[in-house]
Amino acid sequence: MTAPGEIALFPLRTVLFPGGPLALRIFEPRYLDMVRGVLRTQSDFGVLQILSGGEVGAAQTVDIGTGARIVDFSELPDGLLGISCRGTRRFRVKSRRLERDGLNVGVVDWLDEPAPTALPAEFAPLGQLAQALLAEFTDAYAGVEPRLDDADWVGYRLSEILPLSPSGKQRALELDDAVARLELLAAFTAGLSGRRQARDA
Repeated sequence: MTAPGEIALFPLRTVLFPGGPLALRIFEPRYLDMVRGVLRTQSDFGVLQILSGGEVGAAQTVDIGTGARIVDFSELPDGLLGISCRGTRRFRVKSRRLERDGLNVGVVDWLDEPAPTALPAEFAPLGQLAQALLAEFTDAYAGVEPRLDDADWVGYRLSEILPLSPSGKQRALELDDAVARLELLAAFTAGLSGRRQARDA
């Protein structure tokens, strides 16, 4: 049970971005209890990328993650609990501890997000790419309102969809500047295009 000022922490081999979707299958008792708690209090839990270890058992994680809010849940065909979440705000872990049942909990600082930034004209191709990719993932993004003129929104969506390395996704999450994130993504997509052209030559 989390103490005042603490949130439950969920180590995963993925990076959750603000506004992004996350689907989880819950079966461990510690996480079933966590789900009941956050639903009862209408609060967030925190998602942190795993550096070493596993999703079951002990894990070393990054310190900067994203809050997750449960938006839907159901019993899956295999009898497990399925939850659908949305990323909320980024946070930095100040301290952490383990509950008796093995649940990670921590005190976090919620990071201030910059004011919305219009997508600069030079990154319009990234906006078009985001629009095209989102059309291929309609189920995952059902209920997510497109904001293709918002530099942060476009950067977050491309960061979660494109095949960046785990460390690349974490770097994209930790960047405070939307334009710097777009520059990172533009360089990545240019590299993909270059490798594709070399392969086809």
